[in-house]
Amino acid sequence: MSIDLNKFPQFQAKKEAFATLVKNSAGQEEQAQAYSSMMNALTEDLSEYINQQVTSRAGELSAEKQPTMSKEEVKFFNDLAAGDLSHSESHEVTFPETVVDKIFEDMVQNHPFLQLIKLNNTGLRLKFLKSDAKGAAVWGKITDEIKGQLTGTFSDESAKQSKLTAFVAVPNDVLEYGANWIKTFVMTQIQEAFAVALESAFLTGDGKDKPIGLNRQVQKDVAVAGGVYPEKVSSGTLTFKDAKTGVKELKNIVKTLSVKENGKPYVARGKVVLAVQPGASLDIEAAATMQNVNGQWVYALPFGVKTVESEYVPDGKVIAFVPDRYDAFVAGGVVIKEFDQTLALEDGHLYTAKRFAYGKASDDNVAKVYDLAIDDSTNETPGKADK
Repeated sequence: MSIDLNKFPQFQAKKEAFATLVKNSAGQEEQAQAYSSMMNALTEDLSEYINQQVTSRAGELSAEKQPTMSKEEVKFFNDLAAGDLSHSESHEVTFPETVVDKIFEDMVQNHPFLQLIKLNNTGLRLKFLKSDAKGAAVWGKITDEIKGQLTGTFSDESAKQSKLTAFVAVPNDVLEYGANWIKTFVMTQIQEAFAVALESAFLTGDGKDKPIGLNRQVQKDVAVAGGVYPEKVSSGTLTFKDAKTGVKELKNIVKTLSVKENGKPYVARGKVVLAVQPGASLDIEAAATMQNVNGQWVYALPFGVKTVESEYVPDGKVIAFVPDRYDAFVAGGVVIKEFDQTLALEDGHLYTAKRFAYGKASDDNVAKVYDLAIDDSTNETPGKADK
């Protein structure tokens, strides 16, 4: 059962605090503490929600409406409740494949950026066979010998994977509510923990033990210091001062992204996305909205450009990118292990869930960073469209 996390005030406040630290490039330790506080708040909010649901008739009805669980899923979550996930020395087990698929499906559906970036869910450890087509097809008579040949240069590239680990805290009272509620609780925690980490990394990750974000330089022979990829410098300022200026600014972005790093052309029209902070998209929308002859307000960005909001876009910035040219993957099963050290919960169980992730642009011209400077006081009032 999908849960509306917007109704969890503690979690949303801690999530906002974590996003602020990420945007301001705070230290890893400070970010880790904020991330931990965010997940603790999610645990508390989830526990309270499920307790209320289970103790009410509405909760019973909600549970009854949940999709039927497979025998494998029922056994897995009942074993989790009984503390009998594995008899191996490592005490590591892999989530049922159906649960992993559902976590991934809900995560992408609930996070528009991950949907646009076309995050791929693979069951294998990552290894890429990259190619860049060369040559041309040549027209001729059907009796002629083949005059053109399409060739490709392939590179067998072992992707630098990052291990993504999330802590999953399950209070004992939730463990008593049965497999359905345990599944909902655990899946929600893992889904949101992974989603937050992946979205922030795909946008601004520095490449050190994490994916390489869209705002990082990845050009050939880029200087990588200590595993950290340098940030891109601003490619200009977007003002959307008036309709004519806005069209020109967007045209320049699409033209810039229509050439690969190696100089080859690429059709970026209809594929460009502007990642902006929540609220900033309203400024762009206001600048690109006009009233038609029927009195209806119409919003449309030219050249097929779209916008997507994310808390992890740095303040005052726009990240313009082509999703098709960014490799974003999660791989392997979700492995869960009981964490039985001294900092485990006194009144519950603490688990670690891990997966592998990879993210990197195909070349440095996949994305550009711009400053956003929309002055509401000088912006033209949206006008009427011509007949």
